[in-house]
Amino acid sequence: MNDAQLARALTEILGPRRVLCEPNQLHAYACDGYTAHQALPRAVVFPETTEEVAAVVKLLHDNDIPFLPRGAGTGLSGGAIPLNGEVIISLVRMNKLLSVDFDNLRAVVQPGLVNLTLTKRITGQGFYYAPDPSSQSVCTIGGNLAENAGGSHCLKYGVTTNHIVAAKFVLPDGSVMDLGTPYGDAPGYDLLGLVVGSEGTLGIATEITVRILKKPEGVKTALAMFDRVADASDTVSGIIGAGIIPAAIEMMDQLAMQAVDKSNYHVGYPADIEAVLLIEVDGLAAGVDEVMDRVVEICRRHHVRTVKVAQSEAERALWWSSRKMAFGATGRISPDYIVQDGVIPRTRLTEVLQRIAEISRKSGLRIANVFHAGDGNLHPLICYDSRIPGETEKAIQAGSAILKVCADVGGTITGEHGVGIEKLEEMRFMFSDDDLTAQLAVRSVFNPKDLCNRGKLIPQPSRCAEVRNARHIIEENWQIFGTFPEHARVMGPDEVGAQG
Repeated sequence: MNDAQLARALTEILGPRRVLCEPNQLHAYACDGYTAHQALPRAVVFPETTEEVAAVVKLLHDNDIPFLPRGAGTGLSGGAIPLNGEVIISLVRMNKLLSVDFDNLRAVVQPGLVNLTLTKRITGQGFYYAPDPSSQSVCTIGGNLAENAGGSHCLKYGVTTNHIVAAKFVLPDGSVMDLGTPYGDAPGYDLLGLVVGSEGTLGIATEITVRILKKPEGVKTALAMFDRVADASDTVSGIIGAGIIPAAIEMMDQLAMQAVDKSNYHVGYPADIEAVLLIEVDGLAAGVDEVMDRVVEICRRHHVRTVKVAQSEAERALWWSSRKMAFGATGRISPDYIVQDGVIPRTRLTEVLQRIAEISRKSGLRIANVFHAGDGNLHPLICYDSRIPGETEKAIQAGSAILKVCADVGGTITGEHGVGIEKLEEMRFMFSDDDLTAQLAVRSVFNPKDLCNRGKLIPQPSRCAEVRNARHIIEENWQIFGTFPEHARVMGPDEVGAQG
């Protein structure tokens, strides 16, 4: 099927206003939030119902045309980049809140509904949706499902998979199935659990049933400033060790604070502190003050310079806005940056931050640190200038070195941003060839033609001796950063697409 035939076939399903095929229309879809790689899709379509998604997918499947789903394009690992000339199935028009059951704490949404919009629609009745990625004002719940997104409050409330109970799902051949159950546990295999976090490689969710929660009676938020990162790290462990599970514990280092204070969310962080913690506790109104008093005391035992509890909702909102906008604010101090995403045990935080600082020194690139300290989910922001030859590659290599550190200390290479193409080869830091083969076998059951988001999430096991040797060299010698041999370079988009 040539491009003209494809355009006519897609237009027959959706009409001319919901099909984009002209090159000048497609450039906006060349990448997601991971801009280091870009490629144009063959077309972009905008279905509005499950039936339309299924019809488009069946057309593409029957004609062996690759495709991928896309939400708001806020993903940070390249999961929505069309490496193989895919047709992008954009779900942004499927943005309805279909129903709410307050008595049973359930809501049914379409995948294009913006995360924060759900909370805004139900907050008047005293309810909210707990998963809160930093991009929650623009990211969609369908994208959150695909990446198993987390957020600042996942320490207490869990990530997306803990809040999705059922989904209507279009398989890569265009058939439709129902996964999970709105109430209780579905018998049989946990296919919903398999789909959440599968990064669009198993199919497309078109209706999602989520848990909603009653807003807590009381909320207290503290801002604690530390002269040393080690003291802030020890405070995090001290709070958890005391049996306190805050709703959130967030940390920023000095470079991240500088970026935030250059933005519209000026808090006034001192220039001579190394770290700031944002700590929030919630629960019954009668107990929140006592819990916060214990948190403040633990901060003081760990040499906090100043610790302040928000005295108004406006002050609390300012602190949270400064944290939520930290990624975007990095653009104030660097023309380009890569947001990394790894997880480590909380008790290794000081050690890992020291190793990240060493990677920064050896690479010559500044690295700001913003992260969910309570559950060890790190977000190093690697600053670089793509206009300088070699700096993009150096930034990508620095990210790989950081993920190797995370894996070495018993953590993982992603906590919430997904693998996509960014961390494809880093999957080998955690999984053997047998592990990867088993995962690919599961994918082939859902996606036997490998048309749905090909080349993402799982690398081909033992693809070639060159790659195996390259990864071995990186693992052995990442500490002498900057001396990678040519055959250990990061693959370009064409190579990734061609080799899986």
